[in-house]
Amino acid sequence: MKLIIHRGTREIGGSCVELDANKSRILIDFGLPLVNANHEPFDARILQHKSIDDLKTQGVLPRVKGLYKNEDKGIDGVLLSHSHPDHYGLLEYIHPEIPIYLSKGADILIKISSIFTPSKTKISNVSIAIPKKIVRIGDFVITPYLVDHSAFDALAFLIDGAGKRIFYSGDFRGHGRKSVLFDRIIKDPPKNIGCLLMEGSMIGRESQEYKTEIDVQKRIEAILHESRKVAFISMSSQNIDRIVSAYKACLKTNSIFIIDIYTAFILDMLKKISSGIPQFDWKNIRVMFFHNHAEALAQAGYRDLLYVYNKKKIKTLDINRSKNKFLMLARDNSIFPSIIKGIDDIGGAKIIYSMWDGYLTKKFKDYCSKKKLIIENVHTSGHATVEDLKAFSVALNPGILVPIHTFYPDKYKGFFDNARMLKDGEPVMV
Repeated sequence: MKLIIHRGTREIGGSCVELDANKSRILIDFGLPLVNANHEPFDARILQHKSIDDLKTQGVLPRVKGLYKNEDKGIDGVLLSHSHPDHYGLLEYIHPEIPIYLSKGADILIKISSIFTPSKTKISNVSIAIPKKIVRIGDFVITPYLVDHSAFDALAFLIDGAGKRIFYSGDFRGHGRKSVLFDRIIKDPPKNIGCLLMEGSMIGRESQEYKTEIDVQKRIEAILHESRKVAFISMSSQNIDRIVSAYKACLKTNSIFIIDIYTAFILDMLKKISSGIPQFDWKNIRVMFFHNHAEALAQAGYRDLLYVYNKKKIKTLDINRSKNKFLMLARDNSIFPSIIKGIDDIGGAKIIYSMWDGYLTKKFKDYCSKKKLIIENVHTSGHATVEDLKAFSVALNPGILVPIHTFYPDKYKGFFDNARMLKDGEPVMV
């Protein structure tokens, strides 16, 4: 089987892997880069008004023959591991006849993102991949595995082809609310793995104060116990584990969890998959309305839901009048001033920063300092620790281990005797 990692051998984000077995070719993930060639944040605006050929020339789109709309189809299918843009964000450029295989949760979240975010990435020709149910694409036989990750319904893939066997880890961890999924793979791993493509996002940044999602929940609880009235939490609304942590902390402290329409809609749509996901009409949850969210939902054909969510609507005036404690979701730093506008006496309030701190800009820090708001990082990674990476490798016992989704591939040799470093675009037989 021929393997080409078109992007991801020396960076986190923009993952793109090609496999070739006999006369069949598949791609695994096709994401937006997180950084440019200078390791500065990737500016997605450069995609605007650019042709496929322009983006190939700039190195944004990898040169994969038969993948794109302006070519004859030469790829038999795309496997998508999860719903983070650095794994799916370039899919709109692919040939419309190429089927995309992804989990039901990933499909829902990508469609929701296309409604509410500027990227508007839309995908077609979708086939839902069900964990442990075999998918056949040409000469490939693929078995999806559900994994613990900060993205809901994330998958890894066992891929058989040309008498060889590859395991693609995708993004995973062993310390989230679904850590049992990690434990299951460790206890009953797939056998005879010739090549393990394993992410290493945490290599090079091994230390984290909060080891598990439960640790995060406990700290949120402690902050709410100390809070006078309003606390804020910065996190992704698509990080369902973190939503659950915040909600459970609110229940423990009898605080009101204030979410927005976008978040209410995500939770509403995902209840089709899990009945345990908190909903807008559950105890201690209220919904804050913002015009842009309401307009986006209405334009997408969901106007009736606005009347439904209105039953739990909360206004700034309600917050000021109430003696309750509140935890208010504040996802986007750039619009935070409009979120807190009109809320009385916020000096000294805590902002629980529950995302990767790389998103925490100096501009936002300066703004919070001016407003006498206190930022506290309370976060645990969506990615596996080095200890869990080692346990994963030992359990799968691959012939070779290939680093991917990491800025530090050279460090793998210090942890894994069978590590083999590749370069972007380098074809190898595995």
